[in-house]
Amino acid sequence: MGKVFTTRSADETVALGRKLGQVLKEGEVVALDGDLGAGKTCITRGIAEGMGLISDDVCSPTFTIVNEYTDPADKMPLFHFDTYRLSGTDDFIAAGLDEYFYRGGVCVIEWSSVIDDILPEGTVRINITGCGQERNIDIDDPEGRIC
Repeated sequence: MGKVFTTRSADETVALGRKLGQVLKEGEVVALDGDLGAGKTCITRGIAEGMGLISDDVCSPTFTIVNEYTDPADKMPLFHFDTYRLSGTDDFIAAGLDEYFYRGGVCVIEWSSVIDDILPEGTVRINITGCGQERNIDIDDPEGRIC
């Protein structure tokens, strides 16, 4: 268990993601879990903002499995996954998606429990719970950067 933050709106969830995005480094993986509508894409939007990317484009890649967000100013890319529709690690690897771990950006993976067994050591783990507008966001950052 990491540090638990409570947000009371989508804007607050985005702001928390922004703080995380400001400290992430190339090659890092962020594992997101939570129920449907928990705010996984909101926190990803904030991560994109914190990385200096245009967040208006951030949407859940439910059907595309992965969206790539880059910036013409050569900012570090964000690779945003949604593994909800995959049956497990074998699907992820067969599609070559594990190669994104080594492409020099940050990987944010919604429904990460589907591929938990191949997530790299040092993965930042986020679990979102709650109902209505209030969310409890548990961030387990091995480097302890978010406080």
